[in-house]
Amino acid sequence: MVKKSADFEVVGIVEPDERLRRAAEKNRAYDGVRWMTEAELLATPGLRAVVVETEVKDLLSVAGRCVAAGMHIHLDKPAGESLATFRGLLADAGQRGLTVQLGYMFRYNPGFELCFRAVREGWLGEIQSIDGSMGKLSAPPERAAIAPYKGGAMFELGCHLIDAVVFLLGKPAKVISYGRQTAGRADTFPDNQLAVLEYASALVTVRSSVVEVGGNGRRYFVISGETGSIELRPLEPVAARLTLSQPRGGFEPGVHEIMLPPLPRYEADLVDFARVIRGETTFRWSPAHDLAVQETVLRASGLDL
Repeated sequence: MVKKSADFEVVGIVEPDERLRRAAEKNRAYDGVRWMTEAELLATPGLRAVVVETEVKDLLSVAGRCVAAGMHIHLDKPAGESLATFRGLLADAGQRGLTVQLGYMFRYNPGFELCFRAVREGWLGEIQSIDGSMGKLSAPPERAAIAPYKGGAMFELGCHLIDAVVFLLGKPAKVISYGRQTAGRADTFPDNQLAVLEYASALVTVRSSVVEVGGNGRRYFVISGETGSIELRPLEPVAARLTLSQPRGGFEPGVHEIMLPPLPRYEADLVDFARVIRGETTFRWSPAHDLAVQETVLRASGLDL
């Protein structure tokens, strides 16, 4: 649904697939939005930014045309299946002075913001492990939409946690991918996966499944260090538990259940996007980070680079 914004004016929406467009036109979320061709959109006077959310196979080609037209872009995740093409997109945007923002949904989540602060300020000491899980039960139509992509559940869901891990610890030295496909399925993509990311002094495990009954409510992210830990469980609405062996960040030693405010997905992302476009700030997530995340996601999904 289009909301009033001090930063953006929505000029229109593009959907070249006639079947998808007819379905979207029945959705009240699109009431009052002008439907346009891609050429019409990119020729709109004064247009500066485009949100690119297509099928994964089309993400990078559409994004590339938007950047070539001089647009800043908010790009849905994961950034396609070709690391080389994504690297080229980032390079082209950089040469043109344009911003590419990736749509990983936990970047501005209050629980993850707490994790980022705790690690940045050394509350937990040297990080020893991170363990995360991102599951759900996909209905048949949703499963059919992601089945063509060989990366499976990790590519579709686990990527959100991998983005946070790489932000905290950097690019892993090694990635090991394990994948299983549940029996009795007509497709062949891995719907139950585990990735192990190896660092010099830490091991990270990320699980992702689209055959997990009640999985949405059991998503979690746990960071353990030599002087403390943070547990986010569930992730939305987030509940945080901080455990410290010594005073840190205004917290005494012991266990702290921390109440955090709810934050709708992507609202803070777009506010920050506008500030970056206006030159008021820079993203904490650099193009180098986004490239490292994409490489790690592909490896964790068992895909060739």
